[in-house]
Amino acid sequence: MIENLIKQNLKETLEQLYNIQIAVENIALEQTKPDFEGDFTFVVFPYLKQSKKGPEQTANEIGEALKQKINCIASYNVIKGFLNLVIADSYWIDFLQKNSMVNNFGFATSQTNERILVEYSSPNTNKPLHLGHIRNNLLGYAVSQLLKSQGHQVFTCNLINDRGIHICKSMLAWMQYGNGETPQSSGVKGDHLVGKYYVLFDKQYKKEQKELIEKGLTEEQAEKQGPSILAAQELLRKWEAGDDETVAIWRTMNGWVYEGFDVSYKKLGVHFDKFYYESNTYLLGKEIVEEGLQKNVFFKKPDGSVWIDLTAEGLDQKLVLRADGTSVYITQDLGTADLKYTDFNCNQSIYVVGNEQDYHFKVLQLIVQKLGRPYANGVYHLSYGMVELPHGKMKSREGTVVDADDLMEEMINQAEETTKALGKTDGLTENELQHLYNIIGLGALKYFMLKVDPKKKMLFNPAESIDFQGNTGPFIQYTHARIKSVLRNANAAGLDFAFSEPDIKLSKVEKQLVVLMHNYPLVLADAAKSFSPGVLCNYIFDLAKSYNQFYHEHSVLKEANKNQQAFRLHICKLTADIIHSGFKILGIQVPERM
Repeated sequence: MIENLIKQNLKETLEQLYNIQIAVENIALEQTKPDFEGDFTFVVFPYLKQSKKGPEQTANEIGEALKQKINCIASYNVIKGFLNLVIADSYWIDFLQKNSMVNNFGFATSQTNERILVEYSSPNTNKPLHLGHIRNNLLGYAVSQLLKSQGHQVFTCNLINDRGIHICKSMLAWMQYGNGETPQSSGVKGDHLVGKYYVLFDKQYKKEQKELIEKGLTEEQAEKQGPSILAAQELLRKWEAGDDETVAIWRTMNGWVYEGFDVSYKKLGVHFDKFYYESNTYLLGKEIVEEGLQKNVFFKKPDGSVWIDLTAEGLDQKLVLRADGTSVYITQDLGTADLKYTDFNCNQSIYVVGNEQDYHFKVLQLIVQKLGRPYANGVYHLSYGMVELPHGKMKSREGTVVDADDLMEEMINQAEETTKALGKTDGLTENELQHLYNIIGLGALKYFMLKVDPKKKMLFNPAESIDFQGNTGPFIQYTHARIKSVLRNANAAGLDFAFSEPDIKLSKVEKQLVVLMHNYPLVLADAAKSFSPGVLCNYIFDLAKSYNQFYHEHSVLKEANKNQQAFRLHICKLTADIIHSGFKILGIQVPERM
């Protein structure tokens, strides 16, 4: 990469001219702003104290030295303390010629020693996946693929929340109102069926609370004394005690949910190397609590509950085991953390969980540090903002969530309507059309979810996401199909892809497009380092925009100069390859034609 070459020579030049010692990684080299001539800009202001000269003289001295050292620097210009370097067209032409036929251009060519585990999805087995789970799954999958592109050894896992009071609520409602209903007897997908009973429980529980409040109880008393919640708590105690009948119902209903999840995951295009289940890991967590008591990391209150005091770290006291001996979420996560390290021996363990759990993961890391775990410093919470709808937040227990399966189906149907309205269905069979609608609908959903920085909350708008114009998945997919059409026609006409560099004239828009492609490895590295698929999304959008400008300003198939034509065919091929490669990392398919 030319950036690395420039930085290395800047390091040497600063040392030779001004005796400045600086590491290559600390040298800042920026893309030149569009208003100025140049490709890369080096700001000299931080070095004026050592150069003991004005900004213009310092920049000119560095620019002249670099021009002598690096053949591909055609010229430079100085604006105050900004040194703008102009790279010769021959460099960009040579780059395209060497890389347009390279497989996996942009990816690391060797493995690192980093072993990284990405935990994502983590659904509860009392309801189907919803819109918030979609963002979680897409983030987890895309981040894992980005990290793989950098040569890291990456593993993925899914911690299933298959125990606890929320599960018992669904179980209790099914036992009371289900009359033996099953997915087979009802024709309802298993996770949807169990979710139905979770909503039924909440309706009955609210009714009971209202009646108790009318009898004179406070709202807090009514919440604790409702017959349904008391029965669910008793069911949880029975489950933890291993009651055969309770465990059998739990296994049956969880089995229904897993079958439903599998269908949703397959449609969403995500997968996992390993599944963990809280029904197993909470026992390990209880053992860790005992260890922590012996090490004086935890303390026991008079009622028998176990806590950790984190006031010295700016937090508060945190419960790690209830007085009745039942575990809380942190107990389970402690057990899972140990198990994951045993299984994968990873340097880093990334938890993809919403920002509502920021406090929880601060506590988790502090606890494992105090317990002296070797993996403690590698615990990383990839915190992301919630997905909101035009009418507000979602609530599972009230049945107001946007179901993931329904949303995916809606997106596919909307893709069909939009594609037909735009007349983009000519020449395709019915099977090809159905496949196209799936690609466009799910691509629109995924791109819309991933283009927003994970840290930000987002408002999901299905109609906006399916647009064939603007920063959307379908716009980029259509650009890819357009390029593939050009390449098919070129091959059908027997056009030659070989070109000779001296005959190529690089226009402004051609150079802009080639420079963007040249930056792809840097974009992948940046997106992986920041755990932000949005960096890659917005880069691919810029690439697609730049290609469409090139397409409208320059002829490819009708270009008379054969060298220029071949050069443009290489532009087409590498652009299509990068869109395909980048979208594959994001879990998005691209059509060959549309």
